[in-house]
Amino acid sequence: MGFLWTSPADLDHEAVGSPLVMDSNSICRKAKRLAGKQAELCQTQPEIVSEVAKGARLGVRECQYQFRYRRWNCTSHNRYFGKILQQDIRETAFVYAITAAGVTHAVTQACSMGDLLQCGCEATRNRAPPKPPSSSSSSEDGVKWEWGGCGDDVEFGYEKSKQFMDAKRRRGKSDIRTLIDLHNNEAGRLAVKLFMQTDCKCHGLSSSCTLRTCWKKMPPFRKVGDHLLERFNGASKVMGGNDGKTLIPVGQNIKPPDKQDLIYSDESPDFCLANRKTGSLGTRGRMCNSTAMDISGCDLLCCERGYREETVVFEENCLCRFHWCCVVQCKKCLVRKDLSLCH
Repeated sequence: MGFLWTSPADLDHEAVGSPLVMDSNSICRKAKRLAGKQAELCQTQPEIVSEVAKGARLGVRECQYQFRYRRWNCTSHNRYFGKILQQDIRETAFVYAITAAGVTHAVTQACSMGDLLQCGCEATRNRAPPKPPSSSSSSEDGVKWEWGGCGDDVEFGYEKSKQFMDAKRRRGKSDIRTLIDLHNNEAGRLAVKLFMQTDCKCHGLSSSCTLRTCWKKMPPFRKVGDHLLERFNGASKVMGGNDGKTLIPVGQNIKPPDKQDLIYSDESPDFCLANRKTGSLGTRGRMCNSTAMDISGCDLLCCERGYREETVVFEENCLCRFHWCCVVQCKKCLVRKDLSLCH
């Protein structure tokens, strides 16, 4: 599922690191226009570029999951998606962050799976031994710990994500806009890098645990998405400093955003009605929950325009049985479902 900005004129305004450029061919077509590492990697290491593209798609799929009940649902419609990326709103901040995180995650995972010759498992030779979990009992005090297994080399994935997503911006973007995009890219990468987990395995005779081997692994990407959605909900509004090189929080007594915070400079539209200029598809025809009081509820999602009830009937597999060996046979059942759809 790739999302490409199909107009060459529009592509000129997007950097290599734009979440719109999501397949390896498109990335490398753009890289040919630039000097530096991107063009070099396209020529010498296309397999890494392929993982970058997978990671970008992973990020957009997660965006669509996290925003599935919101007025703006991370639509994959190219032209509307592109309009969102041309703004400095909260939604843009999330897209940049989740895409940079997706690239970090995908490249790192490819290293651990042995899919890339340029990297592999994390080098742990110079790392201090792992600390036992805080829940360890005193009977485990004598257990020897050491790094082993195949730890995820998140540093490699982090650097490749930085290399592609932070590609120098072309003309048409202000310095402030660039600072905001780069900040949100970094917040996305840190959502993977700073939340690495330690997994361990016991070794010893008769199920004893005389030696425990541990390794670092990335968090599941759903957890990364959950974390970044929290940052989206608490995103900080900023403005450019007089020097054109710094960002200042808007409002009194507001602490400066840290590296993990998402930032934006413009308020979001309400996304209630279709508007090509803002990238809003509107919410007309969207399914809503008539009994919910949260963002998925019909009052909020339908922008108080009301909703209609509709019954749909469809076929699905049911009463499935496994027959030895090795066939699953199912019957077809008609299912009736009541839907609430926004006016």
